Amino acid sequence: MAMTRKQKRLSVIFGLGLVLALATALILNALRDEIVFFYSPTELLERPELAGEAVRIGGLVEDGSWVRDGNSNVFVITDGAQLISVTYHNLLPDLFREGQGVIAEGHLVDDGTFIASNVLAKHDENYIPKEVEAALKNSGQWKGDTATDQ
Repeated sequence: MAMTRKQKRLSVIFGLGLVLALATALILNALRDEIVFFYSPTELLERPELAGEAVRIGGLVEDGSWVRDGNSNVFVITDGAQLISVTYHNLLPDLFREGQGVIAEGHLVDDGTFIASNVLAKHDENYIPKEVEAALKNSGQWKGDTATDQ
């Protein structure tokens, strides 16, 4: 029995929809780790397979940890539970401060140090990424609720 013109169109549309759905599922599966904006220090240290890969890490700059020698900067990022030492060889943003939220882009090396290629500081005095705030609250290190008042 031959298919009608309408049935042929519907089968073609259904087939294209199925191919599109499959392609979307494959792309999202391949990119699932890439759509994370950043990892907290705890999350990064729990994922040793990320060592050497380009990632973002976010947290607070530990008070008293920042050492600057010309353009070389070493500081510690914490989420209240874990600490990661960050090395950055460039000028830091003007808003960079100890005790403030930052996001560093770079990679984790075998000794546990994070080598940053870019550092992003908070944009005003009340900003802290929601993920960092949640991690700090979970660890009991949260100092206030000013971060989400925007």
